[in-house]
Amino acid sequence: MWFHLYGGGCEEWPTVHSLTRDPSTPPTTLGYALFATRWLQAPLYFGLVAAQGVYVYKFFNELWTLILRCVTGQANETYVMLAVLKLVDVVMIANLLIMVIVGGYETFVSRIGLQGHRDQPEWLSHVNSNVLKVKLATAIVGISSVHLLQMFVDVHHTSRHSLMWGTVIHMAFIVSAAILAYMSGPMAAHAERSVQRREQHGHRVEPPAPARPAVPIPSQARAPAVETGAEERIRAAGFPARKLLEEYDAEHPRVFDREAVARLGKLDFVGARGNVVLVGPPGTGKTHLAVGLGVRACEAGYRVLFDTAAGWAARLAGAQAAGRLAEELAELDGCPVLIVDEIGYVPFDADTSRLFFQLVAHRYERGSLIVTGDRPLERWDEVFGGPAAPAMVDRLAHHAEIVRLEGDSYRMRRATSEWAGRGC
Repeated sequence: MWFHLYGGGCEEWPTVHSLTRDPSTPPTTLGYALFATRWLQAPLYFGLVAAQGVYVYKFFNELWTLILRCVTGQANETYVMLAVLKLVDVVMIANLLIMVIVGGYETFVSRIGLQGHRDQPEWLSHVNSNVLKVKLATAIVGISSVHLLQMFVDVHHTSRHSLMWGTVIHMAFIVSAAILAYMSGPMAAHAERSVQRREQHGHRVEPPAPARPAVPIPSQARAPAVETGAEERIRAAGFPARKLLEEYDAEHPRVFDREAVARLGKLDFVGARGNVVLVGPPGTGKTHLAVGLGVRACEAGYRVLFDTAAGWAARLAGAQAAGRLAEELAELDGCPVLIVDEIGYVPFDADTSRLFFQLVAHRYERGSLIVTGDRPLERWDEVFGGPAAPAMVDRLAHHAEIVRLEGDSYRMRRATSEWAGRGC
């Protein structure tokens, strides 16, 4: 029987079928057909790419004209300023186009899959319709500012009527952008509350995914391991050894949720700032899976730090003794994934438990934790002294994927087999 600890309580772990499809919303051919119509928008974005090429031509045409007039002495200061403002205007419109092309395609048509690319724009990682609207509005305000500045620079050739209406239109753009920015906060908060309510009622928020193969997990989504950046992140993570998810012996544990590990291998939990808890007796491969997820995160462009629970305790205690615990926790925010291995093998006193609580509380909805231990979360009061354990479990279990492994020790089985072979 599988049990999933969620928000401090226990509920029955869903079956493999329920992990891949919500029975309350059966798929329909009509629904899939309607959803497929989003590809009709793809040619529109290719058209915008062509429009961007037109602006590139316009930019260099304006630049060449400016250079010629400057060389021939036909350009005064006002002309140069207006020409430069025109160039800036063209660049800002091109920036607006690239936001619409990349952000709109990612939001409304299909994922582009730039995770881990060194040039991935920061805003693309959390792009949605609200973010896109606000960014478009601010870009329009910037373009309007350039146009208004052009009017004031050439004020002697601009009518008072044009100046007045140019200022009014610019202020309208500013007010519209401010209203959109103000509304995006409550809308995002409402969406997050809706997601949390669905999760609390046991409904999956993401659209149903196709059934995934059992572990070993396919590696087509992983970046090549030969990348210098990925190798540097793997070395800096402090893994005890390099383990891959594909190398895990999925036939060894008696109880093992292959679907859950396949889902975790896509690293969606990192983007969602969720946690992973691997629970099982010694020798069932918890550390292997944790390191495998960490290596895959490094290859996808995320920074990862690995240490045992005792190692993290010593690190946090040292930072507290030096009076820089808050700075240490803030520095760890630069690592989207922290791995805490072997919780439960060494008990901690109340002071150390408080340090772990501060780590978990600080990471809550800020970054991901991958935790391995020999006992379920509801028994963490056996490991952590003092009153910190329940509050720590509550924060860790929220937005957590909990994978239970049961079976004999892989190391003991291997040693026994070798001994039996020598005895024969």
